[in-house]
Amino acid sequence: MSKVKVLFVCLGNICRSPLAEGIFRKKVEDKGLEAHFFIDSCGTSNYHIGEQPDRRTVKNALANGINLNHHGRQFTVQDFDDFDYIVAMDSSNVVNIERIRPVGNNKQIRLMRSFDETALNKNVPDPYYGGDKGFQEVFHIVDRSVEALIEFLTKENEF
Repeated sequence: MSKVKVLFVCLGNICRSPLAEGIFRKKVEDKGLEAHFFIDSCGTSNYHIGEQPDRRTVKNALANGINLNHHGRQFTVQDFDDFDYIVAMDSSNVVNIERIRPVGNNKQIRLMRSFDETALNKNVPDPYYGGDKGFQEVFHIVDRSVEALIEFLTKENEF
């Protein structure tokens, strides 16, 4: 059985996308579905390659029962082939991803909040320049969205 490969993408890969990766991983494990998924995250920029997630993201994740184990990496052309689902945190990330899309590739890029019924297709705000409240708001948005994403993926992939 091949795994469903899911990639979460934000700008720097230190706040939103590693959090989405961590929440997704925890929820998948809690549901006993980890054998079905390969999960990763990256950023469209090269600002934080090799770095751990932002300390505020790590602190917020731990406070919400999520352990983050990730080193920043940049989105590459190869990701179009390597992943079944590419989930961007905001429309600016989508634009950056589209800039390097190979000719003839028709992989759909989804916004994280396309799975958030309270705010369909809006952006996940970047908490980087804000305080703890912004990180918690992002946690709630991503947590809601991930739950619906898992439901969508289990139905679409029939497991």
